[in-house]
Amino acid sequence: MCWKRSGTRRSCGSDAFAHRIEGIGIGYPPPMWDPALADEIIPVSTGDAEEMARRLAREEGLFAGTSSGANVLAAIRLGRRLGPGAGVVTLLVDSGLKYLGTDVYRRPTPG
Repeated sequence: MCWKRSGTRRSCGSDAFAHRIEGIGIGYPPPMWDPALADEIIPVSTGDAEEMARRLAREEGLFAGTSSGANVLAAIRLGRRLGPGAGVVTLLVDSGLKYLGTDVYRRPTPG
């Protein structure tokens, strides 16, 4: 499975685009990327990825970054579509440490 930022024309590493998801979109296809291995592309917006990262921390105790939030959200969407008898596995490969000073984990100012 592979995912991309919502609203982009191309998939996973084949096109540079503006977003706030660190860990993706390095501006060129990663050396190990083989598009023949991806069955489909699941779009995930930056905002949805950030919200999932916060949800993972709040509800599951998993302190992960935005790219992991996008990965989990894509896996959830795929699982819902495949149905209750299917199994979907995904990996979280970063932590939320570098996001502490960003809007991802910053509490909103009351008012």
